[in-house]
Amino acid sequence: MSYYKFSYDEKEYTLEEVNCSSLINDEEKPVKDINVSSIMEILNESEDIDFDIEYYQEACPECLAGVKEKEKFFPFLEYHFYIFTKDGKYIISNISKEYEGLSFNKLSRQGKVDDSYIVSIIICKNCQDYIIQIENCIV
Repeated sequence: MSYYKFSYDEKEYTLEEVNCSSLINDEEKPVKDINVSSIMEILNESEDIDFDIEYYQEACPECLAGVKEKEKFFPFLEYHFYIFTKDGKYIISNISKEYEGLSFNKLSRQGKVDDSYIVSIIICKNCQDYIIQIENCIV
């Protein structure tokens, strides 16, 4: 399934490849073989995905909502989760059902994972265009 649907504030949002304007993989240590479809799969296999509203000083580059009205802050929906890799390849996320009862440290000691990344999904509240950012981080 290469889309993800959810509701926020009584409005339905659909994340698909066509409305993903960018997948930004870590520049120094990118995750191999990860794409929009695999991110949608991770979201669909998880429960309790909860997007929150965040405000940015820059408008959505796709629709520029609020620019004409000279808004100072622009609303976006955001969600973050972690993925863990071994030799640069995706292994598991912290929102996966299989992750329950585990931790990065436990998986690392077992030799199953060796690195972690934070995945940020940022959606324009107006036009539903979104980006996915994947950044290497230390757990």
